[in-house]
Amino acid sequence: MSTGVTISSMSTYAILGCGSVGHAVADDLTEEGKDVLILDKDESRVEALRDQDLNAQVQDIAEDDVAGVVADRDVILILSSDVDANKEAVRAIRDRDGEQYVVVRASDPVSQDELTQLGADVVINPSTVIADSALRALESGELEYKARQLADILENTDGHLAILAHDNPDPDSIAAAVALAAIAAEYDIEADILYDGEIGHQENRAFVNTLGIDLRAREDAGPLSSYGALALVDYSEAGQLDIGADVDIYIDHEEPDESFEAEFTDIRRNVSATSTILTKYIQEFDLSPSETVATALLYGIRAETVDFKRDTTPADLTAAAYLHPFADHDMLEEVESPSMSPETLDVLAEAIQNREVQGSHLVSNAGFIRDREALAQAAQQLLDLEGITTSAVFGIADDTIYLAARSKDIRINIGNVLQDAFSDIGEAAGHSTQGNAEIPLGLFTGIEASESNRDTLLKLSEEAVRRKLFDAMGVESSGSSSGGSESSNGS
Repeated sequence: MSTGVTISSMSTYAILGCGSVGHAVADDLTEEGKDVLILDKDESRVEALRDQDLNAQVQDIAEDDVAGVVADRDVILILSSDVDANKEAVRAIRDRDGEQYVVVRASDPVSQDELTQLGADVVINPSTVIADSALRALESGELEYKARQLADILENTDGHLAILAHDNPDPDSIAAAVALAAIAAEYDIEADILYDGEIGHQENRAFVNTLGIDLRAREDAGPLSSYGALALVDYSEAGQLDIGADVDIYIDHEEPDESFEAEFTDIRRNVSATSTILTKYIQEFDLSPSETVATALLYGIRAETVDFKRDTTPADLTAAAYLHPFADHDMLEEVESPSMSPETLDVLAEAIQNREVQGSHLVSNAGFIRDREALAQAAQQLLDLEGITTSAVFGIADDTIYLAARSKDIRINIGNVLQDAFSDIGEAAGHSTQGNAEIPLGLFTGIEASESNRDTLLKLSEEAVRRKLFDAMGVESSGSSSGGSESSNGS
């Protein structure tokens, strides 16, 4: 099979078998000014094609001499409905050492595999093409219908729109909120983007500050019921939909943990980022995204898919491709490479010193911390160590043990690991490659937190967290709490 063919505007084409499909392709290519030769064994069909000023000749494509007839053609499209004849044509062309680019029609998955093995560059199964086309049409129609619903809500909104991102919002949630605010502005609706918790991760703070995104803490905004409408975006991770107000708009790429009612709902599990969904709405509303909106959405998609390395779907890629020319890439680079704060550096140094490794799994204690978001950055940095596929870093702040974990091990789901380890004594959430946990310190150790027993608390929590984590990951902890403990036991 040829792999080095370049199809240029000067390429010449041959169509073998000119039924309805071949005729349609021939018409399109001829209208584009392409040099097209048509071969078909039906003499009356060939005469009809010639009457339309098409270059056609009689030829049984199942005969070996077909390879010589098309030897001077760059691209060969074998489109007969007779799949056996198509196979013979491919075999003859490849047996003659023809290096043309060959596109051929199959009838089912079995013939598709056979034609590929014979040397076809592209094999088309009409039933698959029709199904794909139908699904795209369905998706397009559904999006158009959803856009009309969303527009109706915005047109009937009296007052400001509150857009609530999930707790401690990440780039995907923030970007989706920014895009929805931009859509609302087209309907002369002012929107406030609200959040609970804090924007702690340095990259997230750099994202918000560099793009000049206006976010408000929910506690500073007054009751949600005072707004003209309420939208939740990328909110499923929060797991707390009892927010004291009716929800008008809910958009997410994951199902929420709790059932609820909203006037408008768009949940798409076939994409990996809520930013992808909002990009589709930007397109459907025929809006040219501002540089800020495009940059935010592109970063939201990249962050959620780990730069397209995790669970990326075709929709995520096409959304990113659409946003690319509108985005400020210098700004993206600035957001993705923020300077490391002294607190994060301290946490990372402590985590490196106190690491314990079992097989390819690393667990470390960062001690008493001031910035819990530094744990996630430390876990990510430790994941880059040679031989490490899963890392977890925990620390103590405000009478709570906070833990962040990262994994590139396809054999485990780190979110499930944390839930198995800690859901009975605290809160844990996450997915296949990252997760977080929070455990009340007193409940975990049985000792009330105080300044006088800090060392005891630290030692007890360290031993218990390590043991629970390694057990949940299916490996045995050495029980060591000394710095830099390494072991080859386990996976």
